[in-house]
Amino acid sequence: MEDSRSNFRWVFINLLHVFLIFCMNSGLESATAAATRGNETDILALLDFKNLITQDPLRVMSSWNDSVHFCNWIGVSCSSSNDRVITLNLNSKKLAGSIPPSIGNLTHLTVINLYENSFSGELPQEMGRLWRLQHLNLTYNSFVGKIPSNLTHCKELTIIGASGNNLVGEIPEQLSSLSKLVVFAFGENNLTGKIPTWIGNFSSLFTLSLALNNFVGYIPNELGRLSSLGFFQLYGNYLSGTIPSSIYNLSSIYYFSVTQNQLHGQLPQDIGLTLPKLRVFAGGVNNFTGVIPVSLSNVSGLQVLDFSQNSLTGNIPGNLKNLQSLYRLNFDENNLGNWEIDDLNFLSYLANCTSLEVLGLAQNHYAGELPSSIANLSINLQKFTIGRNLIHGSIPVGIENLVNLYSLGLEGASKSFIDECDALRSIRHRNLLRIITACSTIDHQGNDFKCLVFEFMANGSLDKWLHPRADEQDQTKRLSFIQRLNIAIDIASALDYLHHYCETPIVHCDLKPSNVLLDEDMTAQVGDFGLATFLLESSNYPSKSEAISVVLKGSIGYIPPEYGLNDQVSALGDVYSFGILLLEMFTGRRPTDDMFKDDLSIHKFVAMALPEHAMDVIDPTMLDEETADDETNEEKAIITNSNAQGNASRTQECIVSAMRIGVSCSSSSPRERMAMSSVVNKLHDIRDSFLRSKSSRWKKYE
Repeated sequence: MEDSRSNFRWVFINLLHVFLIFCMNSGLESATAAATRGNETDILALLDFKNLITQDPLRVMSSWNDSVHFCNWIGVSCSSSNDRVITLNLNSKKLAGSIPPSIGNLTHLTVINLYENSFSGELPQEMGRLWRLQHLNLTYNSFVGKIPSNLTHCKELTIIGASGNNLVGEIPEQLSSLSKLVVFAFGENNLTGKIPTWIGNFSSLFTLSLALNNFVGYIPNELGRLSSLGFFQLYGNYLSGTIPSSIYNLSSIYYFSVTQNQLHGQLPQDIGLTLPKLRVFAGGVNNFTGVIPVSLSNVSGLQVLDFSQNSLTGNIPGNLKNLQSLYRLNFDENNLGNWEIDDLNFLSYLANCTSLEVLGLAQNHYAGELPSSIANLSINLQKFTIGRNLIHGSIPVGIENLVNLYSLGLEGASKSFIDECDALRSIRHRNLLRIITACSTIDHQGNDFKCLVFEFMANGSLDKWLHPRADEQDQTKRLSFIQRLNIAIDIASALDYLHHYCETPIVHCDLKPSNVLLDEDMTAQVGDFGLATFLLESSNYPSKSEAISVVLKGSIGYIPPEYGLNDQVSALGDVYSFGILLLEMFTGRRPTDDMFKDDLSIHKFVAMALPEHAMDVIDPTMLDEETADDETNEEKAIITNSNAQGNASRTQECIVSAMRIGVSCSSSSPRERMAMSSVVNKLHDIRDSFLRSKSSRWKKYE
């Protein structure tokens, strides 16, 4: 009996073992089959995505083929355990197309990142099936339609970013269930309605960006519950009422911008204590009243303080001198000051703000002379606006180095010679030729006599450097690439100032090399305002400017084509002239050269050469061994031998980039021309890049 039991036990154990093996094999086969089916579903969804791509200049989708496992396709990442797609990361790939509904089949996705592409179309509701999704970044594309309400099923979402699209409608209430959100960003769209109160329930929210939409109504008091909020961006809407006091108590906020709304109220006097981490505090173009809180001096890391175009009174607290990181302080167009001669005494304290780049005080109630201490302001100061106040007296010595300076005397466009000259004399910019005085009288023959007295420019005109006469033997008059680039930056800065930072914008109308003078340090100064035109704001069309005169102005070769069609004088005309001048500087050819006839212009000549043949059309003296004192034969060899040295290739890139700006600015269509502010920034970038490459070049020989 005992043996039979033993045999039964042995048989049973063996049968159980076989059964378990069978179950395990069946389970593995079932799991493998399921995984295979999942993989096939993922592959099909990815191929659907690929089929809707309409532009792919970087050939990203070329890797999405059978020769490569789909987990190794560019932008695709899979789980190591089951090869299911978990990440779709195609940021900044210059792709265009739309998202297929089948993206909802990629049910293991945790990340979708399509940042900075050109995707369009509506966002499919099927995205709501991605229940594992944590990060959704669709920023800077061209998506249209409404925000999918089905995203409410994506409970794991922590980041949802769709700024910079064309989404419309209201924010769906269904999104209130996304309780784990850290980033909620829908700025730069066309969303409407009110800001939902339930956003205040997102206890982990750090970034709230709803700027540049069409939201109306009040800022919800419930937002004051966002104890983790650091980034608060609501500018560019139609919000009204006051800012809830609860928001001013969110001590974690470092970026606070409600600029360009319809808000009112006073700034809390203890805001420097309740918001100690502020880096940006901006509320311009509203109707805030009261005084500037003295407590702001406690916010030691404050970098931007901008409440321009409001109704603030009192004065700028002197203790703001403690803000060593402050680089933008803008209170243009308020009611600061009391029309008293000591209103501007606080400027002496701001000398301690050594990072200051922008100081805006225009159109307030300031009076008196500019204190001499203004010359001690930060050497980084680039823009100082103080026009439309009752400022009198002389401009303090030492202020000439400020890049931008508004001053009294440009309230309108005077048609009289002396008044216009006085207006021009009040313009101070390091790249504008300074008028010392003007004279209007009758000479000994009874004729009307008018003259201007300018500062002497030791190095003459740019024209003589670009086009020396054949009988001139002075071979030192050659401009290197970096010298030409610096001169271009100087000219662009002068035009940017005339167009955008004068109280009454000015169009030069006759920009050409002979009207650009060089001082002893080879700093360019734009002169000859004989054809300059003041621009007046049209009362009927505030977005446009009308010129006093619309007659054809300028010099042959530099006149924009639209002037020949009786178009009004505009800043874009100067941009065209600058573009031609820039091309002339880098090719060494005048726009009136004999080679430019029939359908060939200097613009087309350069445009056709870029980028491959750029070095064939440049002025060869830019790279001559005698161009600059500090440029040796060895440096020339490095620069000109682009196949031998990577730095030479970088130099060529800089030259091409500069010439591209000239081509863009000299476009026949005004709409296609760059703004001068963009030109200045891009030229600075090119110069920085060139100097970095030059620095690294010499490190090889140290």
